[in-house]
Order: sequence, then structure tokens, then C-alpha cells
Amino acid sequence: MIIFEYPFMQRALLIGIIISIISSSMGLFLVLRRLSMVGDTLSHTALAGVAVGMITNIYPLYTAILTTLAASFVVEKLRKEYKEYAELSLAIVMAAGIGIASLLISIGKNKTVGITNYLFGSISLVTEEDLKIIVFLGVIIIAVILLLFRALFYMTFDESDAKLRGIPVNKLNLLFAMLVAITITLSMRIVGILLISSLMTVPVATSIQIAKGFKQAFIYTNAFGVLSVIIGLIASFYLDVAPGGSIVIVSLLLLLTVIVIKKLHAKVARRITNNLDGDVFNEHNI
Repeated sequence: MIIFEYPFMQRALLIGIIISIISSSMGLFLVLRRLSMVGDTLSHTALAGVAVGMITNIYPLYTAILTTLAASFVVEKLRKEYKEYAELSLAIVMAAGIGIASLLISIGKNKTVGITNYLFGSISLVTEEDLKIIVFLGVIIIAVILLLFRALFYMTFDESDAKLRGIPVNKLNLLFAMLVAITITLSMRIVGILLISSLMTVPVATSIQIAKGFKQAFIYTNAFGVLSVIIGLIASFYLDVAPGGSIVIVSLLLLLTVIVIKKLHAKVARRITNNLDGDVFNEHNI
């Protein structure tokens, strides 16, 4: 396609595919662990990191990564403090992230003018440096997920059983939180800080509708994530809208399509079953 003749679109597509894979993969584990709000929490702390970078003239991606990593440590610490109310740790960190970000943005008004590009994503401002950082860290994250896939699987469904199997649950929880933090930070360039959690959850919701097992869900989640990003980026280019919004809308449309098709399939199956039962009943009477 002609749009991919532009260097910035080539960079955006490559970054988008990497982001969709790591976001969808991490999102599946988060959703199944009832921690889907982690994306929202860490994305708001990433906003504070971006503001710090803009004010101090440090590349915002670096400061955002450091900020979200620190926030992931705090989340894990608070989750242990509030074992019966784990979601409270997310609310506390989110509140801190929003508060600090709003203060920094108001303090550095002149230097934080371009922060909206990080809120909703931007394909035209994706740089070569973004590409190098995201490809490097993205490949590492994918490799870690595949390497620890079985351990993460056991932890997702039963941490107690995982401990009995000799899996270092506490260390892996901390590592997993760090991976989520980095994933969110990398994703903000294309999807945007305010919408990244949607990319981490909606493809998962779509795959759950049709998957018959965890591995299937993992494959479908990544497929729907990649498809959402590719179509969303193309739509963003032609419609001249923020890529984050178009990607999320596409992912929602895919979810609705799958739900409708699944319901129609179930309705057709019921009719066929009823017709077969009716034929059997008539033959029996005859």
C-alpha cells in the first residue's frame, strides 16, 4: 500500500506490531488474574514520567520507563500490605500518578505543550530512536514471556499451587510487574497513555469469546491485537485522527463482530438441533 512508502508509517507499523504482541500477551495474564486495571494505573504514572522528561529536557521515554518501573514496585509492595483489598493498591498508585502528573504539567506549562501526543498517540512523531528502543525492549519482553510461559500460566490460575511446584512466585510477580510497566511505556508512543489499557484488555475479551483453552486464547489475543493495530494505523493515516483512538475503536468493532457471529452461530445450531429433534419425534410417531 502506498501509505507504507512513508518512512514514518513503516516505523509506526513495525512498532505497532511489536506493541500489539507484548500488550496483548501481558493483557491476557492480567485479565485472567483479575488485574486488568493495572494498565490504567501504570499508564497514569507514565504520564508523570513524560512530564518529568519534558521539564528536565530528558527524552520522555526514558523518564517514563523509570517512573512506571518505580510504580510497579510500589504496586507489588502495596498488594502485599492489602492482601484482602488488592485493588486498593492500584487506586493509591493511580491517584499518586494523576496528582503528580497534573502538578508537573501545570508547573511546566511551556515545556509540556506537546504532551497530548503522548495522551492519544502519534504516528507522525515516531522517531528512529523510538524504533530502536521499542524493538530492543520489545524483543526482550517477548523472549521472557515465552521463556517463562509455563510458570506464568501456573501463577495466573493458582499461586499457591505454583509455589508447591517450586516456582518463585514473589520474584516472578515482581518481574511480571516490571514487564507490564515497560510494555505500557513503550505503547504510549503509538496508542497513547489514556488508551493503552484498552489495547491490553479488549483483544483478550475478544479471544475469550471463541478460545477453548489458554494457548488458543494466547494466539487469538495476539492475532486480534495485531489486526487492530494494522487496521487502526491505516484508518488513522487516511482519516487524519489519533492512532490510539482508531486502534481502540477497531478492536471494539472486532469484539462486537465476534459476539454477533457467535450468537448467530448459536441460534443456527439451536434451530438445526430443534429440527433434528422434531424429525426424530415424527419418525418415532410414524
